Amino acid sequence: MLKRILLVALVLLIAGAVAFFSLAPAYVERSLNPLRMPEDGWPVSAEAQVLHDGLVIGDLHADPLLWDRDLLRRADRGHTDIPRLLEGNVAVQVFTTVTKSPRGQNYSANSAEAPDNITPLFMGQLRPIRSWTSLRERALVQAEALQDMARRAPEQLRILRTRGDLADLLADRASGQRVLGAVLGSEGGHPLEGDLANLDVLYDAGFRLMGLTHFFDNELGGSLHGEGGSGAGLSEFGRQVVARMVEKGMVIDLAHASPQMVQDVLAMPDTRPILSHTGIHGHCASHRNLEDDLMRQIADKGGVIGIGYWSDVVCGGTPADIAGAIIAAIDLLGEDHVALGSDYDGSVDAPFDAAHLSALTQALIDAGLDQRRIAKVMGGNMMRYLAETLPATGDT
Repeated sequence: MLKRILLVALVLLIAGAVAFFSLAPAYVERSLNPLRMPEDGWPVSAEAQVLHDGLVIGDLHADPLLWDRDLLRRADRGHTDIPRLLEGNVAVQVFTTVTKSPRGQNYSANSAEAPDNITPLFMGQLRPIRSWTSLRERALVQAEALQDMARRAPEQLRILRTRGDLADLLADRASGQRVLGAVLGSEGGHPLEGDLANLDVLYDAGFRLMGLTHFFDNELGGSLHGEGGSGAGLSEFGRQVVARMVEKGMVIDLAHASPQMVQDVLAMPDTRPILSHTGIHGHCASHRNLEDDLMRQIADKGGVIGIGYWSDVVCGGTPADIAGAIIAAIDLLGEDHVALGSDYDGSVDAPFDAAHLSALTQALIDAGLDQRRIAKVMGGNMMRYLAETLPATGDT
């Protein structure tokens, strides 16, 4: 009788564990990435759809690799995957790897010593054990997942490592192929674990973009959301990393960087950083958005600014609100320095998913932008920047 009771208890325990590991991560993802889109979608005119379908579209920031989904399959949750990106006519998507997020994360002040949200998420997702304790391995595991998808479906997904890869992708799309180019990026430089040699490891794994900080100060320097008023700039290690990124042709992303770090990076020779996902402070006075003068300095050095889709940075929850932020960015920075940076699946809300991106094209038309400027913002500026910044070869 006791054996039978123990057997039943074991079966129930296993069933509970299976249910937890199957359902809990999906529940967390669904709750953290709400989609605030009308049931029938936003209205899009035939004129806007034709324009949208003829654009070359790019997005500087999305985090779906965090959620351990097969992105080759259309999901019923979150904001993006390969089928929805292709349906939305996206040509190039930056997929960023998230490796650490402080408990109680906020835009004002976070401690690097706070308990980490990503560790239990990776355990719950049953990711490889090596990624449970190493931020470098956590980034590499996400990169390997994207590389596996590209191997399984090369007709749908290619990882872009060089300028030539980008040129080939755009030529193939111009000839009618529906294929997505992927650029690998890291949300913050902490996966380097304080060792410059790890930059080569990430580069060899396909990473071509790296933010320097995320929501906390790290070995590279200060975060916009770090402790002590976010006054820290680049550390000596951070300067070494930035100099090496310039040598390798890697994109330097100042999203989440402290104001002093932004100024320190801009003062270094040959830097041409971007800010991948943000709003405009003068348009939406959120602490998440850098002050306007720093935005101008990034643009003046040849960088581009990716406008996000979530309500905290555009101060509203509709396509028209995103269009308003884009107009504010053009007014502040000029039409050649504004791009898209959705932050899809980055624990934010969005008014449309990747499949319904034409709603933004409609909103830009409604806001009075002409086709030439719409083409620049929706992807032209991003493609020009990448064509000028990515390494000529993969051997750097």
